[in-house]
Amino acid sequence: MTKSSSDARFDELIHAPLRLRICASLAPVQWAEFAHLRGLLDIADSVLSKHLKQLADAEYVGIERFTKLGRSHVRVSQTKAGRRAYVGHVAALREITEG
Repeated sequence: MTKSSSDARFDELIHAPLRLRICASLAPVQWAEFAHLRGLLDIADSVLSKHLKQLADAEYVGIERFTKLGRSHVRVSQTKAGRRAYVGHVAALREITEG
């Protein structure tokens, strides 16, 4: 069994299309601002908030609120557990599609 096969694990939470796109967007970066994710995904604040809450509840993302130049900002990062789950999910999808 290869490393990717042993780590492959389908994840129902990540599999939802918007949550999969959120995880894919966060995978290559240290963090992303909420506004950037919202624009990238072309969705409403409330929709993004709902999906981020589900990912945060599973400890797949961390959400940090901060103030910059007197304005409130939110940035999101993928946790180690979130990265493992995302990589495992992608590996499981590859096994399904290549199998």
